[in-house]
Amino acid sequence: MKKFIETLKNIYKIEDLRARLGLSLFLLLIYRLGSYVALPGIDPAQLGQLKQQTSDGLLGLLDMFSGGAFSNASVFALGIMPYISASIVIQLLGIAVPYFQRLQKEGESGRRKINQITRYLTVLILLFQAPAYLANLTFQLPAEAFAVSGWMFKVTSTIILTAGSMFIMWLGERITDKGIGNGISLIIMIGIIARLPFAVFAEFISRIEQQGGGMVMFLVEFVFLFVIFMGSILLVQGTRRIPVQYAKRIVGNKQYGGVRQYIPLKVNAAGVMPIIFAQAIMFVPISLAGFTSSDSMSGFASAMSNHTGFWYNFSQFALVVLFTYFYTAITVNPVQMAEDMKKNGGFIPGVKPGKKTVEFLDTVMSRITLPGSIFLGIVTILPAFAMMAGINTQFAYFYGGTSLLILVGVVLDTLQQIESHLLMRHYDGLMKSGRIKGRAGGGAAMY
Repeated sequence: MKKFIETLKNIYKIEDLRARLGLSLFLLLIYRLGSYVALPGIDPAQLGQLKQQTSDGLLGLLDMFSGGAFSNASVFALGIMPYISASIVIQLLGIAVPYFQRLQKEGESGRRKINQITRYLTVLILLFQAPAYLANLTFQLPAEAFAVSGWMFKVTSTIILTAGSMFIMWLGERITDKGIGNGISLIIMIGIIARLPFAVFAEFISRIEQQGGGMVMFLVEFVFLFVIFMGSILLVQGTRRIPVQYAKRIVGNKQYGGVRQYIPLKVNAAGVMPIIFAQAIMFVPISLAGFTSSDSMSGFASAMSNHTGFWYNFSQFALVVLFTYFYTAITVNPVQMAEDMKKNGGFIPGVKPGKKTVEFLDTVMSRITLPGSIFLGIVTILPAFAMMAGINTQFAYFYGGTSLLILVGVVLDTLQQIESHLLMRHYDGLMKSGRIKGRAGGGAAMY
């Protein structure tokens, strides 16, 4: 406790860090307040059916990521997810399309162009998602919930929803530039954390009044949650360090190279992307079942929508493992790594430069990705085991899946930046020994 108080004092002493933290908290507060501002023309008291619809399934996850704005019919209802979808598309295009590959290599100017294209694509996605969201509102809510209806309501609400998501994107960029941490990731994390108190309270009431077990079972659940968080931190932080030796070079009176450095290869280089892809694929059978009356198709869709069923969890586990290998293969390029080492006069001790280095890096990545993918698959299906143990659905989401990995990753990334500010000004870090390492690339960090 004394160490914690001392760290807070050190943070307060650094004016730049204090200002960055204050700005970040202020902008996050604006985001949270906006999630309670309902769309003009909608009676907030009539949103009970919408909240019931978003209590489970894919819509429940969307509501969690938006911090409840989705079920509140808020001006921020679509949240930051359209921007993330656009970012994923641009990232995949950067692997397959030469134009985007050139932009990625152009440095700061290329990055600005990519950001501009991502924003345009975000607006395009919003122009499709906003009318779909409004159509769902019209279907779910009673007619008396709408003070205004017709095409005027749809047009104005589409503009408001689009502007709301773009404003959230702007808040995230301001936090990244002027605040502390990755702004987009922090906005998602705050949305997830905002649901935690309600989920904990609901679970507490359930254990005390309904399912039984009392405080003992409630505390046991938190012990298991703590263990799962520790395991997730190991997954996010786990790396295999590849030694790289650089040849000595003498330029003028100075000597360069001759030192050994390391390439940290992440055990989970794909981050949360495999889970996002798997969940999107799992939603396809349910969508297809809506267009057919076939009993076999309906039965298959029913099995795929049962979150505690065997086939749903087995399929999701297998998809996460496959997508982990796929996403790692397209984001980690051994050929590029070997070329960069060769250009800088570096080599892996005991491995010949060139093709042998590529084969060595590829073999190492394949071996460490296997346990990483299995562990990630287990984390994905942990909420199902939590539900089968009697934990309510809202609280069970915090036992695994995308929400857990985002929470762990964003917190570690933000703490690492705070620690860097402290160490740069010759203060002690956040830990008594060792340092906090940043989280896995390619996951939520790409927002």
